[in-house]
Amino acid sequence: MAEASNIRYWIAAARPRTLPLAMASIAMGGFLAAYFRAFNWTIFLLTVGTTVGLQVLSNFSNDYGDSVHGADHQQRVGPSRMVQSGVISLNQMKMAMWTTGVLTFILGLLLIINSLGFNNTSFYFFLFLGLVAIFAAINYTSGSKPYGYSGWGDFSVLLFFGVVAVLGSYYLQTGSFEWLNILPALSCGLFATAVLNVNNIRDISSDRQAGKYSIPVRVGKPAAIRYHWALLVIGLVSSLVFVALNFQSFWQLLFLVISPLLIINGQAVSNKESSELDPYLKQMALTTLLYVLVFGLGLVLSS
Repeated sequence: MAEASNIRYWIAAARPRTLPLAMASIAMGGFLAAYFRAFNWTIFLLTVGTTVGLQVLSNFSNDYGDSVHGADHQQRVGPSRMVQSGVISLNQMKMAMWTTGVLTFILGLLLIINSLGFNNTSFYFFLFLGLVAIFAAINYTSGSKPYGYSGWGDFSVLLFFGVVAVLGSYYLQTGSFEWLNILPALSCGLFATAVLNVNNIRDISSDRQAGKYSIPVRVGKPAAIRYHWALLVIGLVSSLVFVALNFQSFWQLLFLVISPLLIINGQAVSNKESSELDPYLKQMALTTLLYVLVFGLGLVLSS
C-alpha cells in the first residue's frame, strides 16, 4: 500500500494535467507536416516522448524550486506540491530531476539522429536547442537565479510551447522551414502563455510574498486581465491570418468553434476570485489542445 501511495505522489508531481498543453504544440507541427505531405510517425512519436520528458522535468523542477524558494507554502491557493507537503523529499526530487533530464536527453538525441543524421549542420543546431530546452525546464523556478521569479516565464512559454515546439517539430518532419507556420506557432504559444497567466493571477498573493515577480505581480490584477484577453485575441487572429494567406477551403476555419471556450476562460479570469481560478487552468489547457485538433482537422479536410 505504501508503494502504491508513493507512485501516486510521483504521478501528482509529474502533473498529468499539464501534458495536453505540451502535446498541443507537437500535434500542431505534425498536422502542418501532414498538410505539406511530409508526415513521419517515427519522428512524431520520438518528438512526443521528448516533449513529455521535458514537461515532466519542468514540473519536477518547479515542485523542487518553489519549495526551496518559498513560493509553495500553506497559504498558497493552488493544489499542494509534493515537496512542500513532505511526501517527497528534496533529495528524492533532485534525483528524479537528474534521471528525467538524462532520459529526455537520450530521447531527444534519438529523435534528431533519426530525423537529421550526424553529417548535417542542423544536427548540431538541434542538439544545442535540446540542451537549452533542458536547461530552461530546470531553471524556471530552481537554481540560484530562476528566471520564472523575474517575470520571464511568459516569454519562455511563448518561445518553447510555440515557436520552438511547432517550427522545430515541423522541421524534424520535413527538413524544411515555412515562414507562414510562425502564425499557428504563435497561436499555440499565446494560448499556452494564457494558461500560465491564469496560474499567475491565481497565485498573485503567495507569489508576491515569496518574491516571485510574475507579470500579474508586477502589473497588478486589472492589467493582468487585459493582458490575458490580448493573449486570447491575438492567438485567434494569428490563426485567421494564416488561413487567409493559405486559403483553400472554409474547412480551414473550423478552429473558430473554440471561440466560445476562449470567451468563457477570459470571463472567468475577469470576474472570478483568484481562489476560484484553478479549474480554468485545466480548461484553458484542454481548449488549447482542442484548438490544435480542430485546426489540424480543418487542414486535412481542405487539402
